[in-house]
Amino acid sequence: MIKADLHIHTTASDGLFTPEEVVDWAIKKEVDIIAITDHDTTKGIDRALNANNKKHLKIIPGIELSSELNNSEIHVLGYCIDYKSNLLYNLSEKIKSQRILRAKKIIGKLEGLNIHISEKDIRKNVGEDFIGRPHIAMALIDNGYVQSIEEAFDKYLKYNGPAYEPRFKLTVNESVNLIHRLGGFAVLAHPGIIQGDINVKELLIEENFDGIEVIHSKHFNEDVLKFKTMAKELELIMTGGSDCHGRLFDGIPIVGDYYINVSKEHKFLKQL
Repeated sequence: MIKADLHIHTTASDGLFTPEEVVDWAIKKEVDIIAITDHDTTKGIDRALNANNKKHLKIIPGIELSSELNNSEIHVLGYCIDYKSNLLYNLSEKIKSQRILRAKKIIGKLEGLNIHISEKDIRKNVGEDFIGRPHIAMALIDNGYVQSIEEAFDKYLKYNGPAYEPRFKLTVNESVNLIHRLGGFAVLAHPGIIQGDINVKELLIEENFDGIEVIHSKHFNEDVLKFKTMAKELELIMTGGSDCHGRLFDGIPIVGDYYINVSKEHKFLKQL
């Protein structure tokens, strides 16, 4: 069996580790396969592949698309995609510009709460020109308004919080279809933490998903068992991963702590 952490973020989106650092940590923690799945961008993949030159780690090109269904945020993981596609590049650039616009609106809402941060403050924490709410949370920490990212979200940035601002998202159908057009597998991300009135089984069937993320750092044991059973019943690919964003626990990230054991017959491996 092969140890695969198929859900990892880098500084290309809202991760704290560069692609090179992710590769180093995966090797240190004896992971066999990783997938770089940054939010709405694939800019970290080539750097990870170059850092892995002549090493035994296998890297699957991926992405995590933020989508929406019935006012619920649904994340769709895409694996083994044509990550250099012009179609994907143009979409990523559109999403990036919409994220910047959203950040400016959040800054305005914070101003109304007598909280003063600038776009320059936010960009101090941005790795690759990708601005997400975690970067805004870090600017709030840097400027002494909160003590942690969790506090920033709880007080200001969470859904329906006083500084929350919705952003551009694809529909789930658009995300799944895009991944299929890119030659990849569409997998429902962390179903155990989806908010809202969503029937996961119906979602998987109706939106033509190829797989489901069974193992995840925020899934309980009962979640894992439920989604494994569901995957077998629907004959879907099972994936798993840490969803590592680079936070350290006792000086060590969770890369490789949550993973799935795959056989050499796994559909992903046949694409490598």
